Amino acid sequence: MKSLVTGGAGFIGSHLVDALVSKGHEVVVLDNFSTGRPENLEHVKNSIQIVECDLGILGDWHNNFKGVDWVFHLAALADIVPSIQHPEAYFRANVDGTFNVLQACIKADAKRFLYAASSSCYGIPDGYPTTELAEIRPQYPYALTKRMGEELVMHWAQIYKIPALSLRFFNVFGPRSRTSGTYGAVFGVFLAQKLAGQPFTVVGDGSQTRDFTFVSDIVAALIAAAESDKQGGIYNVGSGYTTSVNKLVELLEGNKINIPKRPGEPDCTFADITKIKNEIGWIPKVSVEEGVSEIIKHIEYWRNAPVWTPDSIESATKDWFKYLAD
Repeated sequence: MKSLVTGGAGFIGSHLVDALVSKGHEVVVLDNFSTGRPENLEHVKNSIQIVECDLGILGDWHNNFKGVDWVFHLAALADIVPSIQHPEAYFRANVDGTFNVLQACIKADAKRFLYAASSSCYGIPDGYPTTELAEIRPQYPYALTKRMGEELVMHWAQIYKIPALSLRFFNVFGPRSRTSGTYGAVFGVFLAQKLAGQPFTVVGDGSQTRDFTFVSDIVAALIAAAESDKQGGIYNVGSGYTTSVNKLVELLEGNKINIPKRPGEPDCTFADITKIKNEIGWIPKVSVEEGVSEIIKHIEYWRNAPVWTPDSIESATKDWFKYLAD
């Protein structure tokens, strides 16, 4: 088997590469290293092919799709504030990049296409746990561009018969998670603060809950979906439960300081995973307690990450409040 992973040097992508290598796959990674880190692949670099390229720009990178069985499209720009400040870059990476990868798949006649979608497309949903049939309400350009990429994937599956599936991830955490960002990387923020002996900056009162899903469960879902016979479907991928930020602070064992609640954020994220359980046979295995225990073993990864303070967060999120407040 030959698999290609876009964004393979990133958080989820590098763990997926590990799993594919362990399965004996020939693996090709396409990454521009804007957020991915070469050290995430250091331990397997002699077993894989790494191609540095920008998928938002047409180039000879598409030649690497020749003979590929499975394509996993994880490459994307994430985070809320930068997407508000630089929407063009997000459109090029998340929409144009997805279009270009789909076209490369058609040309290469890839046998399977898996798209890493985002649960942020639901915005602030009406009900919990949230099903795949919930109304789509993106609150900011990152969520919108990821949703637009998903629409491309589903349309290409319908019209061009690309054997594609889209998996909507909920609050993924684990070793190698992003070391920067004021949103979407709560573990990166908290672990850097823990190493620095600083209090955890908790948004609002910390009672908001998140569907924290461990990265090994996400990887297992991607592989199970690739191995399935399903086509043209959308699936939530979550932990099956939801955990408060205050509980996370308790598990990480530290002091906290509260910062203002941010507009456009739901009080809860909670995936209904009935569909993927029934149709693909995937179930999550790692509890948040087990995941936190595992991530603490790798805490040195965040030693050089930015240490956020209430003042630096206030400065970094000014545009968040400016554009997203009612």
